[in-house]
Amino acid sequence: MPEDPVAFAGLCVVAFATAVLSAVVGMAGGITLLAVMLLFLPPAVAIPVHGVIQLVSNGSRTWIQRRHARFDILGRYALLLLPAGVLGLYALRGLPEAATRAGIGVFVLLATWAPGALLLGTHPEDASPTRRFFLLGGVAGFFNVALGAAGPLIAPFFLNLGLTRQALIGTKAACQSLGHLVKVALFAGVGFGFAPWLPLLAAASACAVTGTWVGSRLLERISERSFTRLYKGVLSLIAARLVLSAAF
Repeated sequence: MPEDPVAFAGLCVVAFATAVLSAVVGMAGGITLLAVMLLFLPPAVAIPVHGVIQLVSNGSRTWIQRRHARFDILGRYALLLLPAGVLGLYALRGLPEAATRAGIGVFVLLATWAPGALLLGTHPEDASPTRRFFLLGGVAGFFNVALGAAGPLIAPFFLNLGLTRQALIGTKAACQSLGHLVKVALFAGVGFGFAPWLPLLAAASACAVTGTWVGSRLLERISERSFTRLYKGVLSLIAARLVLSAAF
């Protein structure tokens, strides 16, 4: 657990703010929180700790939007989560810490400014829902463990489904909750000790639930454009810091 009380409080504030962000725009909160956590923690610690907080955050968002969420999608999404997550865990454990930080930093920058590049020229919104979510589970399962976040990758898969804004946010949150649950289980299975991090997990999770509630109330009242400008600028600075710290 961070010994510095300022760092502890700062991570709790960021957990709240990023949960508000995700509740309003449906994405970007998790990856922003991970990028901030990597300024204080090594990747092998930040990723599983982040997974617990995001499991709570996405779970609360799913609950709030449960009347709108499409739970039928979860079955297809779940099929490849576990085997792909195992591969992601091997990839994470085989990479040096600096390379993992740099990889996450580059991933964040691409997700922020060129999300289409992450899809490698594919158009998932044109594929049938059955096929697209089956493949998505594999991709998300790997990156959720190897890089700690997959939200920017999965967003395009929810297009052309006729979902309302609330349904999109709720369905995506349900998929991400399942992905983070698998990630946490995998790290627990290989012996990661969550107990020393319980104070941070409890405080940050409570802040995330509060942020989800606040953001859900703001969903119909606030401009996504204002949030987008803010988080892109802040997230880019954090990602650049991760890449530079790994390089030098």
